[in-house]
Amino acid sequence: MTIELIGILLIMGATMLLAVPLGRYLATIYRGDTSWSDFLAPLERLLFRLAGIDPTREMRWQQHLLALLTINLLWFFWAMLVLTTQGSLPLNPDHNPSMPADQAFNTAISFLVNCNLQHYSGESGVTYFSQVFCLMFLQFVTAGTGMAACVVVFNALREGTTEKLGNFYNYFVKSITRVLLPLSLALALVLVFQGTPMTWEGKMSLVTVQGDTTAVSRGPAAALIGIKQLGTNGGGFFGVNSAHPLENPTYLTNALENMGILLIPMAMALALGYYLRRPRLGWMVFGVMTAGYLLLQLPTLYLEMHGNPALTAMGIDQRLGALEGKEMRLGAPASALWAISTTVTSNGSVNAMHDSLMPLSGMNTLLGMMTNSFYGGVGVGFLNFFVFIIVAVFISGLLVGRTPELLGKKVEAREMKIAVIIALLHPLLILAGTALTAYLYARNPADYAGWLANPGYHGFSEMLYEFTSSAANNGSGFEGLGDNTPWWNISTGVVLLLARYLPIIGPVAIAGLLAAKKYTPESAGTLRLDTATFGLMVFFVIWIIAALAFFPALALGPLAEHVSIGY
Repeated sequence: MTIELIGILLIMGATMLLAVPLGRYLATIYRGDTSWSDFLAPLERLLFRLAGIDPTREMRWQQHLLALLTINLLWFFWAMLVLTTQGSLPLNPDHNPSMPADQAFNTAISFLVNCNLQHYSGESGVTYFSQVFCLMFLQFVTAGTGMAACVVVFNALREGTTEKLGNFYNYFVKSITRVLLPLSLALALVLVFQGTPMTWEGKMSLVTVQGDTTAVSRGPAAALIGIKQLGTNGGGFFGVNSAHPLENPTYLTNALENMGILLIPMAMALALGYYLRRPRLGWMVFGVMTAGYLLLQLPTLYLEMHGNPALTAMGIDQRLGALEGKEMRLGAPASALWAISTTVTSNGSVNAMHDSLMPLSGMNTLLGMMTNSFYGGVGVGFLNFFVFIIVAVFISGLLVGRTPELLGKKVEAREMKIAVIIALLHPLLILAGTALTAYLYARNPADYAGWLANPGYHGFSEMLYEFTSSAANNGSGFEGLGDNTPWWNISTGVVLLLARYLPIIGPVAIAGLLAAKKYTPESAGTLRLDTATFGLMVFFVIWIIAALAFFPALALGPLAEHVSIGY
């Protein structure tokens, strides 16, 4: 266990060290300053010329949102077309069928919103054409969308008064060509050399040790896995995601994939400070996010490393930790690290089955998605955090009897109303969806028996987790749930749409309104945002608004399970 803990410290330490130069680099390319990646400028100019886009044209916040929503709508139609016809398209050596309409709708929406909630198994549910030209394509462009929207908010927080907030397409393309593509290529190359398949061949027939003949799925997996992690997408090439030995072959790939989950969300928090030339502000945001992450990560490590007390009471050796649902080659500590890393971000990939986590560990994964602002997804993680900054600024201003101000701009009723609506939308979608589903199941359990493999407290947790994962655009699941049904496909699809676009529209609108206001230089009486005191204020605002709203639901699920079975 000591060696495994050292491994965890090295993974986290290396990720944080890499996040600092990456944060500086992100600020550099988005400001348009000279960088080492300028050799890609001719490629970017070619793309803009082919699309008929002027990347130098400044856009108002409404134009940014119109551009974002328009291209996302086009991508949705492309995904639906591919998924519903994939059985007739090329690159299908295993002859996988097309998806039914409800499953295609859920899958298209899920990958469109950077969630990757998979109600199918990759080996049999999609073709190589769909994996590469639909799903992997969406993993790149949706991550780039979130990063571009985040930079729009960065622009609004600069000194001065303006309605012009840069060009969405410029930020979008740079996010892909200069960040996501190079990093994903590097990770994919490591995966290939470690044993992850990268081929267009179909299933391979082989004879097992005991003499049985079986077929092993393969395909262009390495290319997808790189962006799956770095874009906080999480959708696996294989059904069991990164618990599959071909998707995550070694401890090295496990460490690098885990680093990939957290790297860009950490760097985006620091990029805020470097972009505004207020590095202390970026470190404040990073510090609050890290404190929230550790508050969930440390107890989970402890719980999973100490095993199941019920098994200990039966005389079963628990020195290796709680191993149910985990890969022996990775161990309990590495699985616990991944479980929180993937749920505090919007990644959702797994290297162990979350349904088998200890009850309180499962609760911590839920809390990571319920707060939805400790690192979060690439770009959108800061947008969620920004909403809580607005609320904290408003409350702080009222406490000292001053007009609330954010970096020289007055925070007034309009901005506060939008922030509160967005902050409360998250619990509304999760709790309403869970309540409606629980009502349907309790009213007629015979008809809906296929929904739940585990009735009772854990069954409630499975339903709660599905809607929490959807609303947080996460995509992981308590996989005891029978989720490939019209109800789950359509209900979670609606939640996915609302939980993706409204939390982008709200912060961008707030930012646009603030940017157009008169700028007042900071004075001795100005509330400083780059202090530990304000960071503590934001931290408690997040927990009070985002976490306490879910306490009754958690009490009915993981907490009740923890108490009922004598943990």
